[in-house]
Amino acid sequence: MSEQSGLGQVLGLVRRAPAIKRRLGRAVWVAVLGSASAVAGFVCVGFAVGAIVGGADELTPVLWWSGGALLGLVGGFLLRLLAEHLAHEASFEFEVILRRMLADGLARMPLGEVQRLGSGRIKKIVHDDVKALHNVVADALPFVGSGIAQPIAAMLALGIVSWKLLLVVLLMVPIAAFAMSLMTKDYAEQRNRYNQASEDVNAALVEFVQGMPVVRTFDDGSTSFRRFGDRVDAFTEAVAAWSATSRSAGLLTRLFVVPLPTLLLVAAAGVPMLAAGWISVPELTIALLIGAMPIEAVAPLMHLTNYINDAKAGAVRLTELLEMPGLPEPVAPKLPADASIRLDGVSFGYDADRLVLRDVDLEIPAGTVCALVGPSGGGKSTIARLIPRFYDVTAGAVRIGGVDVREMESAEVLRQVALVFQDPFLVQGTIAENIRLAKPDATDDEVRAAAEAAAAHEFIVGELPDGYDTQVGERGGRLSGGQRQRITIARAMLSGAPIVVLDEATAFADPENEALIQNAVARLTRGRTVLIIAHRLSTIVDVDQIVVVDNGLIAERGRHADLVGAGGRYASLWARHEQASRWGLSATQVQEATR
Repeated sequence: MSEQSGLGQVLGLVRRAPAIKRRLGRAVWVAVLGSASAVAGFVCVGFAVGAIVGGADELTPVLWWSGGALLGLVGGFLLRLLAEHLAHEASFEFEVILRRMLADGLARMPLGEVQRLGSGRIKKIVHDDVKALHNVVADALPFVGSGIAQPIAAMLALGIVSWKLLLVVLLMVPIAAFAMSLMTKDYAEQRNRYNQASEDVNAALVEFVQGMPVVRTFDDGSTSFRRFGDRVDAFTEAVAAWSATSRSAGLLTRLFVVPLPTLLLVAAAGVPMLAAGWISVPELTIALLIGAMPIEAVAPLMHLTNYINDAKAGAVRLTELLEMPGLPEPVAPKLPADASIRLDGVSFGYDADRLVLRDVDLEIPAGTVCALVGPSGGGKSTIARLIPRFYDVTAGAVRIGGVDVREMESAEVLRQVALVFQDPFLVQGTIAENIRLAKPDATDDEVRAAAEAAAAHEFIVGELPDGYDTQVGERGGRLSGGQRQRITIARAMLSGAPIVVLDEATAFADPENEALIQNAVARLTRGRTVLIIAHRLSTIVDVDQIVVVDNGLIAERGRHADLVGAGGRYASLWARHEQASRWGLSATQVQEATR
């Protein structure tokens, strides 16, 4: 993939939309016809001039050649406009199709992979890279048709009219090629250095601005600003080196890859030929009109190549995302018998060479509550992600209601599981729209009932300006953390899923919201199978089963009292929890710390 040309990358994506490919193909051919028409028009101009200068006895030849010139030039102009219109129209539709393809691919991709990619990278691909590709498709492909067809048509026409003058024009080709080779020498290396320096400047600037509170607290700013200044200096050096390398080549290119030198050469050679009778007036006129076209097309094609190469990285990212495999769907999907959960010999690794879970066996009967505890990085969150099939296991099986989740449709697995995370996420829209995400066809009464069960209805109608029609802002930024959490619990309530996976919702709540959220969670989990990732051990002392996960293995399991009495890993965690809960600063310690 990386070995393909930039244009090859772009065309590879275009081929994924056959209808767009055909329309862009028509745009290219229209551009080709427009270029040929314009060249034909210039040829007619030359013959019209020859008829006039030659003192034609009749006006008819002049009129015919003039009419052909007008038809060719106007036709060429209109055809090129049509080509641009067709290409832009097709590229806008291509942009829509690409985004739909990306959305479909993301919907089928394992949710864990989506999280691994991250919102920033996905946004760049879906928005920025698609937009860059739109620009290339809209502008580059028609230009490929005209920029290549016009010089070829000009050389063919000149060769037919006067091969002698064609040879004169071709004398400029090796000079232009030499100038271009100098211009593009070490281009890839210089471009990479420039890009890296630019990225370093951006990173340093973001670090300097985002870290301003820390910088002002612990540093006078000189160290951080010096780091930013060093990156700017490196960027300046990269630009200066690139400019110095290309200065002579750029001057040579500007001297020879322009129409004037070719026209001067044609005139210098053509006038003596005309005086000697080797060529005619129409031939010299035509050579002056179209002889510079082959050379004139070189510089725009070079800029077009740079333009396409700049879009190549985006095309690579788009292709990689489109080719990421989705979750395989079963041919004959099954439905679970109940809401029980079972992990049979489950092993899993985010990387092929490193397992996060090893041979885990776990059974959670329907209607019971299981809490996962243990050190960070031990594998608790991984177990929670495998149940709704964010990833497929490396070995073993995850079963819901006795059915391997891989034998259920992905949508059905998600209908069985409601997820409530520490960091509540809301989409930009209204309160009602966010709750209704769990059940798009829910009535207003159902939405309100879910909000009431989640202890959210009171603040929605009492504190928000538009009640359920209040806009939550980006990521729910207009609501407090506790309010956002209760909205997500209402959403889980509305889903009616028989299984709840709960990343302890009150971990960072203030005391007032904590009580409300705990009551809402109690109502949410009533009668359901619940898996809790526990951060506060005091909240799980009454659950049906506590499982200690450490280093990818299940170290202990049982009820709270039994595990504390066993004096093992959980007992140690409980002792630390009690010690932490008693921690505080005395008045004496505060006074000593402030002296």
